[in-house]
Order: sequence, then structure tokens, then C-alpha cells
Amino acid sequence: MNEPVFNNTYIDLPGVFYVNQPAIPVREPALIALNTELADELGLDARWLQGPEGLAMLAGNALPAGAASIAQAYAGQQFGNWVPQLGDGRALLIGEIDSPDGRHFDVQLKGSGPTAFSRNGDGRAALGPVLREYIVSEAMARLGVPTTRALAAVATGQKVQRETALPGGILTRVAASHIRVGTFQYFAARRDTDALQALLSHTIARHYPDVDGPMGLLAGVVSRQAELIARWLSLGFIHGVMNTDNMTISGETIDYGPCAFLDEYDPGKVFSSIDRHGRYAYANQTGIAGWNLAQLASSLLPLMGPQEPAIEKATEVVNGFTEAFQSAWLGAFGAKIGLAKPTRHDQVLINDLLKLMAEHGADFTNTFSALREGSAPEWLSGWRIAWQARLAAQSDDPQAIMARANPVVIPRNHLIEKVIEAGYEGDFGPFHEMNAALASPFDQSADNQLYRTPPRSEERVTQTFCGT
Repeated sequence: MNEPVFNNTYIDLPGVFYVNQPAIPVREPALIALNTELADELGLDARWLQGPEGLAMLAGNALPAGAASIAQAYAGQQFGNWVPQLGDGRALLIGEIDSPDGRHFDVQLKGSGPTAFSRNGDGRAALGPVLREYIVSEAMARLGVPTTRALAAVATGQKVQRETALPGGILTRVAASHIRVGTFQYFAARRDTDALQALLSHTIARHYPDVDGPMGLLAGVVSRQAELIARWLSLGFIHGVMNTDNMTISGETIDYGPCAFLDEYDPGKVFSSIDRHGRYAYANQTGIAGWNLAQLASSLLPLMGPQEPAIEKATEVVNGFTEAFQSAWLGAFGAKIGLAKPTRHDQVLINDLLKLMAEHGADFTNTFSALREGSAPEWLSGWRIAWQARLAAQSDDPQAIMARANPVVIPRNHLIEKVIEAGYEGDFGPFHEMNAALASPFDQSADNQLYRTPPRSEERVTQTFCGT
């Protein structure tokens, strides 16, 4: 069995970027799940990870050669309010690995104990949020959404105190990197242009090797975020806490706290218990992404030369998010109704469908799945006439297009809650069953009716919680 080979390019950056921080050992770690498929993709030996040395690493009790655990520094706007220092308060970057196909990944322990950035928190995670992030991040990957990944979930054998004492857990998270908009904000707020330049060079080398300078980086992030948010909306996904410290430069979805998927379609829907004013509601996510990108642009301005032309050019780049998003949204939703090459004229057809769905409280996923299966409800009969006329004008097979765009199963909120409840009782059968069902989200033939069925009224989840 082979121990993983780690390196850590982030520690080559100046010391202001991080704090050296060991994980706090736990007494009785137990492996709940190992993502063997992801381990293989990363070139990691699953047998080693499942053994005592691997478990010790996944629990934060020991680190293999080359690993160096650090807590990264960053700032952020949380619900619009500026917080000059946040940082990894319950997570540690233990190192980086190179996959067999040449890609570079961070490996992070989430819930591994307090750090210098914990702000009086315990740095731990309750088991429930660990199970939620594992389920949702892996489902998003299967749905084709750029995302951080879950390599493992470990029970710590210790309680964490929240409103009550709950079993603790640690998630091993894999990402292209954990560099955030808030990372740039951290150094810009301190007017540390040397650190900003070092961060810019590091980020470009890692994520955007074909771009040049801060303006090129900004344009690259704008493009990736436009695609990402369009994918979110096309799946009915609500992140729930789109603070600038929760937006990655790589374009991956990160920090699955109070996230949720729509059951019935409602553009104003909010699940997050801390989003009291709907700032991050389903339909607001586009505008917030643009706002976050403007904060990134502001942070990069000190590196852009003379400020007046730099501000003008950066504003133009950020404003380009709107057009990039509209194009990505049209492509994503056009595919959901079987259009190979949707045009701006098709926006009316798509929006008419969404309006009808909202009026009828229609299940988001199942409505599009019904179109794919040719079993649309009666209240869509008028809309279907225009839709079928539009499909007749193209030569591409709409069924094949819809089959790739419309999942039949998603991580439904009420089922995740049942998984968490069972997990707190020590029963991880529902957790494994749900992950198995979500592994083939587009498969109509699978025996997954439980995961296709919307919640009954008494099962509805109205609020989701960060919980960590």
C-alpha cells in the first residue's frame, strides 16, 4: 500500500498568507465513507486511506510526509458587511497533490479543530453538516457542476456543543484550490501590494496560465462564474451564503452550508436560516455574483496601473458578466427544453414556462423531467403548442438534449434531513443509499423513485442551517 505524496506550494508564499496550525487529534475516529472513485482519480491508494495510517490522516491525528497543515487567511463581505479578517476557522489545508493526469489539487480537513482564525469557535463540525456537504458536493459533481469534492467523511467519536451536544465529524475536501475573492480582499484592505502581487502570480499560474496580469485574471473569473451561476439556476440550486469569502477564484462551488435545491419553483425562495432578508434567494444569485466580482475588481485595482483607466477597464470587464451569464443561462435552460442552439428569441418561451411553473407551484426537477419523458401536466398544454413548434424548426433530437440536461434525481432537502437524523443515531445506511442513487442522476431506468418524489407537506424543509 502506498502513502500519498504531498507538496504545498501555498507555503512558498509569504507568511502573512497563512498560519502554521496542527490539527487537534480526536480520540476514536471511524471512517464513515471513502470516495474510492475520487481517490483513484487523484492517484491515491484507497487501501492505504482505509487503513490505520490513512484514517489517522483523514482524522487529523497524523500527517504523511510532505504534508504541512496550515490555516489560510482571507477576509470577506458577509451579507454585505465587511469583515477584515476571517480565515480558516475550522479547516486546515494539509497539502496538495498532483493527479495522474497532471492536475493540481488541495486537500483540506474541515472540522479539524480551532485555528488562529476561529474567533472563539471550537473549530469542529457536527456530523450533520459533514454528511450534507459530502452528499451535495458529490451530487453536484455528478450533475456536471464545477465543485469542491468530498474524499472522505470521518466520525470523531467526540461530541460538539451546538444547541445540544451532537456527534462530531471531519470532512476531507478536495478542491482545485481554496483561493477566494476574500483572499484578495484581505491583502487589498491592508494595502499590501507585494502580497497582492504574489497572490496574483500564484493564482494565474495555478488556474489561468493563459492570461496576462490582473485584468486577464478578472476576465477569467468573470467567465467561469457566469457559467457556474447559470448551472446552479438550471438545477434549482440555492447556495444560501454567497459571501465573498465563499466565492472561489477557480470557479468551483464551495462551502455547502445552508444550501438547498428547489422543490416547487419559486424564484424568491430562501432556505438559509441566516438569510433573513433574502439577499441570497434563488433569483438573486446572479446579481450577487456580479456584486462579488466587483469586489474582486476593486481588490485588484492596486495592481492595474494608473487608476482612472484601470477603473474604466475593470468596470467594463465586470459588466461583461451580465452578457456572459445570459448566454450561459440561455444555453443551460435551452437544453432543458431540448433546444440545440437557443437564441435570444427563445428566452420568451423559457420564461413563459417558468412563470407557469411558479403559478402552479410545480416541482422544478420533475417538471423538466416530465418534458423529457413526454408526460407534461395539463396546465402546460397551451405552452406545449409553442414549444413543439419551436422544436420542429430544428433538426437535432430534443430528447437526447433533454436527457443530458435534466436530472431525474437531486439531493432533496427532506431526504438529506432524514440521512442526517439517521447518522446522528449511528445509522449510515440511508447516507450510503442516497449517495448511490445520486451517482446516476440522469438515469431514468434506475430504481430511484424515492429520490424522485417531492416531499409531502409534513416533510417539507423550510429552513436549512450552517450548523458547523
